[in-house]
Amino acid sequence: MAKQKASKRAIREAFQGYAFLTPALVTIGVFILLPILYAIYLSFQKVNLLAGFSEFVGFNNYARITDDYRAGIALRNTAFYVAIVVPTQTILALILAACLNAKIKGTNFFRVVFFLPTLTSSAVLALIFMFMYNNQNGLVNQVLASLGLPTYNWLGDPSVALLAIMIMNIWATAPFYMVIYLAALKDIPASLYEAADLDGASTIQKFRYITVPMLRPITSFVVIMGIIGTFQLFDQSYIFSGGSGGPDNSTLTIVLLIYQYAFQSYDQMGYAAALAFLLAVIILIATLIQRKFQKNEQVY
Repeated sequence: MAKQKASKRAIREAFQGYAFLTPALVTIGVFILLPILYAIYLSFQKVNLLAGFSEFVGFNNYARITDDYRAGIALRNTAFYVAIVVPTQTILALILAACLNAKIKGTNFFRVVFFLPTLTSSAVLALIFMFMYNNQNGLVNQVLASLGLPTYNWLGDPSVALLAIMIMNIWATAPFYMVIYLAALKDIPASLYEAADLDGASTIQKFRYITVPMLRPITSFVVIMGIIGTFQLFDQSYIFSGGSGGPDNSTLTIVLLIYQYAFQSYDQMGYAAALAFLLAVIILIATLIQRKFQKNEQVY
């Protein structure tokens, strides 16, 4: 009898738990899982949105990627962007967090100032930097000229256009990860630094042999989030180039290319879905590789 009561109680509690989970499960299913499955389905179709029909083409959309020179350019630009931005913003965020964690005057003020770029929307940030990068009277060129350094056509020169976006995004995203590092620094036992002081360790040695190893799990998280975010670069590239990915495809990213095929060519939705699925696979592989290199995340 007691077992039956316990069994009924377990069933009732399980039902209540699933009842509370139902809204979240429905939301995830409708707005995440179903779109993913539908995008995979579209990647095997030739879709014409205006005519309202689709035709099964198998792996033709995926085979087409290898012959699309703009897809190759977009992949190279995106890979180069990720390879530069992710390590730079991670290192900068760690250095800024370490500086703010030190007991210096005005720490709270600098925390607010450093975090301000993160509060600005990416679209507004892109417009502000477009004014700053202006070839004629932009602030960036004025500062470079006052220092006797060469100036650039930041928005019109294919050799520096992507670099201009990199600088802007590093400046905007590093403070966000800085806050994460700053929170993690508070959890490092002070006794470790006290022991290092007794051993005569310098500030750099303490940072290298205590701070960096203790923050290894946080660094792994920051790098993974950085990889996911940078591979999805779209809005700044779109605004800087007016949606074209120019000049000379220098700011063309894989997400911008997906947008162009999906919403500027009404008969390319299937191919755009194939590119989107390829991007998802690339992000997954890059994340798994990073996790492979970061095996020992637990700090003892």
